[in-house]
Amino acid sequence: MARAAIINANYVKAKLKDLYDDPFPQPCMHEVVFSARRQKKQGAGARDIAKRLLDLGFHAPTVYFPLTVSEALMIEPTETESRQTLDKFIAAMRDIAEEIAREPEKTAHAPFTMPVKRVDEVKAARELDVNFKKA
Repeated sequence: MARAAIINANYVKAKLKDLYDDPFPQPCMHEVVFSARRQKKQGAGARDIAKRLLDLGFHAPTVYFPLTVSEALMIEPTETESRQTLDKFIAAMRDIAEEIAREPEKTAHAPFTMPVKRVDEVKAARELDVNFKKA
């Protein structure tokens, strides 16, 4: 495992642990896990944060895993991410936390800029359609 991925994950952890709950206070390896319990109490949870990140130009993190962490957000910055990109991601996560504190309903209805808005995830899981249909 590349040392840079470990450094990047711990950098993100250090910069965000004041706003997102840290269920594992020890240094992390290549991924950092936060809990969005605090944000959920304010009206927007892990899934909402992940969807809002899409609006801000970032790939959504893994949500609700590990299962032992309530409102889990697993962030895995690769070794190729620049400090500039990490700082932009950190700023986005900080902005989202502030947005939730001010107007959680906005975050709870994200994404706004994607061609597909919120999908019915239960229906998608129950009526799986993996066929590509050319438009």
